[in-house]
Amino acid sequence: MTKAVAVLGTGIMGAGMARSLIRAGLDVTVWNRTAEKARPLKHDGARVAEDLTSAVSGSDVVLTMLFDTDAVTTVMEQALPAVGRSALWVQTSTVGLDGTARLAQLADRHGVGFIDAPVLGTRKPAEDGALIVLAAGPHNLREAVAPVFDAIGSRVVWVGERAGDGHRLKLTANSWVLSVVGATAQAVSLAQTLRLDPQLFLDLISGGPLDCAYTQLKGKAMIAGEFPPAFPLGGAAKDSALIAEAMRAAGTEDRLMTALHQQFQAAADAGHDAEDMAAVIHAFRR
Repeated sequence: MTKAVAVLGTGIMGAGMARSLIRAGLDVTVWNRTAEKARPLKHDGARVAEDLTSAVSGSDVVLTMLFDTDAVTTVMEQALPAVGRSALWVQTSTVGLDGTARLAQLADRHGVGFIDAPVLGTRKPAEDGALIVLAAGPHNLREAVAPVFDAIGSRVVWVGERAGDGHRLKLTANSWVLSVVGATAQAVSLAQTLRLDPQLFLDLISGGPLDCAYTQLKGKAMIAGEFPPAFPLGGAAKDSALIAEAMRAAGTEDRLMTALHQQFQAAADAGHDAEDMAAVIHAFRR
C-alpha cells in the first residue's frame, strides 16, 4: 500500500484532498507556494514542508493540484530531481490537452511514472473524499495509486492508458458544467431584468425534467448575491478557455464555449475572480 504522499498545492481543492488522504491513514506531506496556506494542515496531521525538495523526498506519490500548466511546470521542474525513480506523479490540476502533454514529457525526461488524473468536484467533495477521479495511465501503475484515489474519490473512472485521456473526459464534463452555470446566470438575470422574482424560475423547473441540482444551488447563490468560493470564477474562466482551445483543435465548433468564456472572463476581470463561479451573473448585468 502506498504510504507517503506529497501534496503540492493546498488551495481550496488541494487542502481538502490532503485532509482526505490523512483520514485514510496515509503519511501526508504538504507544500504550497504561499506557505501560510499549508500550515493549518499541520493540525490535521500533515507534515508541512518549507521547500520542494524536502516535500517530495521519500514520497511514493507526488500529487499536484495547482492553478495551471505554468504553475505545475515551474513547481515540478524544481521538485522532480528530488523525486525517487520508483515514485509516481499524480497530476490532478486541470491544465488542458497541450498542458498535459508537456507535463507528461517532463515526467518522462526525469524517468518518473505519470498519471493524468483531473477530478470532478468542488470544495465540499474534496473535503469529504468524494471527488470523481478521471484517470489515465499505464495499467501497471494503477495498483500503486489506488490508495490515493480511494482516499480522495468516491469514484474512479479509468479512461485509458494515454496521458491526456483523463483530461479529454474532464474537459467534456466541464463543458457541460460551465454551460449549466452560464445558462442559469442568464435566466436569473433575465428574470430580474424583467422585474420578476427569479426564484419563480427555480420553482418553475423544480422537480421536473428541466431541473438540475446544480442550477438550484448556483441559482440560489446568484439570487442571494453570495459567492463563497467552491469553484472560483478565475478557474472557470481558465477552464472555459482550455475547452474552447480543445474544441478548435478537434475541429468542433467552439462559438458557444467561446461566448461562455467571454462572460466568465468579464466577471473575473471585474474583480470577482476569487469568488465562486456563480458570480458570472455580474457579466449579464449592464
